[in-house]
Amino acid sequence: MNLTSATQVKNILASHGIHPKKRFGQNFLIDGNVLGKLLDSTDISQQSNVLEIGPGLGVVTRELANRAGRVVCVEVDRDMEPILQALLDDKPNCEIVIEDFLKIDIEQFLSERGDGRWVVIANLPYYITTPILTRLIEAKSNFDTITLMVQREVAARLKSVAGSSDYGAISVFVQYHCMVESVMKVSRNVFFPIPDVDSELIKLTVRPKPAVDVADEKLFFSIVRASFGKRRKTLLNALSTSTDLCWDRGRTEVILTSADIDGSRRGETLSISEFARICAAVN
Repeated sequence: MNLTSATQVKNILASHGIHPKKRFGQNFLIDGNVLGKLLDSTDISQQSNVLEIGPGLGVVTRELANRAGRVVCVEVDRDMEPILQALLDDKPNCEIVIEDFLKIDIEQFLSERGDGRWVVIANLPYYITTPILTRLIEAKSNFDTITLMVQREVAARLKSVAGSSDYGAISVFVQYHCMVESVMKVSRNVFFPIPDVDSELIKLTVRPKPAVDVADEKLFFSIVRASFGKRRKTLLNALSTSTDLCWDRGRTEVILTSADIDGSRRGETLSISEFARICAAVN
């Protein structure tokens, strides 16, 4: 069965009376070359534990099961279950879980499935990319790498640097915790049905320690969020009007001066290390 054939995919869906659901962002990969590059980028082996989010018809899942020691795939759409069961019936190292990943307690979910670290593979629709990525990174001690197929504009935000138009709070959050690598740009034409936008394959490698040292991570990210919350405001105005930080203008000026940061700059011009300097200056 060639699951990278658009005709075959259509036939499978039709035989189960299924139509791709926009609400789940269902666009199925139908290109063997892209599939091969995705698999090669993960560096998985027979010793690897793999968590796949959004297996769809199982085209990636089956190949993962051929390479990895264990694969657990989490699919939100119950209609996909019989297709996945049929395709993976001869793969005893593969477990199918029908559940909304956002409702899963990640730590408990993984601990119930044994020891060891995991590799994550995910094909994420735009509307849930940030919440799922945030939850994965918050549980980063369980993971070595997180490989994501995301919309190209999302990829731009994840890998952007200070001073670029795509740079924002999510850029700082992800790069603080992970090293970001663009594996490949992916045309919309390698999916069925064809989505409205192109995609990009991004690989996140969890850092052994964060990109910068901060004494208070909660404060650090409060400063980051406040700095990007009102992009047209200067840093001084953005920080001194943040209801999360509750700094008055005078205190904000003192903190920025101590950090050697010009308050007339805007948040999107600050590097991660400069945000860390502001955080350090608070204390």
